[in-house]
Amino acid sequence: MKIAVLSRNPELYSTKRIVEAAKQRGHECVVLDHLKCTMLNEPGKPRIFYKGEEITGVDAIVPRIGSSATFYGTAVVRQFEMMKTFSVNSSVSINRSRDKLRSLQIFSRHDIGIPKTVFANHTKNIGELIDQVGGVPCVIKLLQGTQGIGVVLAETDKVAKSIIEAFFGLEASFLVQEFIKEAGGADIRCFVVNGRVVGAMKRQGKEGEFRSNLHRGGSAQVIKITRDERRTALLAARAMGLNVAGVDLLQSSRGPLILEVNSSPGLEGIEGATKVDIAGKIIEFIESKHKGGYKKDKILG
Repeated sequence: MKIAVLSRNPELYSTKRIVEAAKQRGHECVVLDHLKCTMLNEPGKPRIFYKGEEITGVDAIVPRIGSSATFYGTAVVRQFEMMKTFSVNSSVSINRSRDKLRSLQIFSRHDIGIPKTVFANHTKNIGELIDQVGGVPCVIKLLQGTQGIGVVLAETDKVAKSIIEAFFGLEASFLVQEFIKEAGGADIRCFVVNGRVVGAMKRQGKEGEFRSNLHRGGSAQVIKITRDERRTALLAARAMGLNVAGVDLLQSSRGPLILEVNSSPGLEGIEGATKVDIAGKIIEFIESKHKGGYKKDKILG
């Protein structure tokens, strides 16, 4: 097979590992910067050009689309789909997972555990927003934030109201979310491939930090997840329509709660913690789809 990884940087750990895993299994693998792709559409013949040369003969793509390039990146994924090229994650599922509010609405609809979350477009009664998620402390999240950036823990009513007023003043879109104290500044990242959790790690925030992101100095260790945690992670990935996903969940007194589902999860932390060849699992999934013939997966949302 010929596999293309859509990535802005061929030197990133995740990109290199996917290329390495593909070549180890005898496949041709190329890295394409999706922002340097040009899409040509004419009757009955959608085409893609990369640095002036037409891209042909690609059997499958692995999108590694950063949040800042979602619009153009998913357009490139969609163009490959129009050319009947299999994508590990569809353009629709990537867009769905990138929309934090839409994701939470889908999880709520399908009775998948989430922290209480409120979204509003007015400042008439800020106190009511805070009360609806159980009061302070509460978490305030920018909808466009990534890797823990734009996520604030408001520990007092005064601080919470000040932050919310400031965000409204800036016309920023944000969520107010229940703070899960018993999680202790930790979360679980479940890595899902083709309807299976192939690896899981517990991420712990550094001292005094409620965000557990590894990019913010958190640590990770392998963990054996419960049946309920596994089920919740798989339901969340399926609800997003993602074949490959990093599902982040909190351990709470009422069971696992979904924080976020990532369509381009990094491999370095999970492979380092679990010692599992996650990149190889992704290539094996592509191989199974290639042999069995591509059929669109049913999604919930």
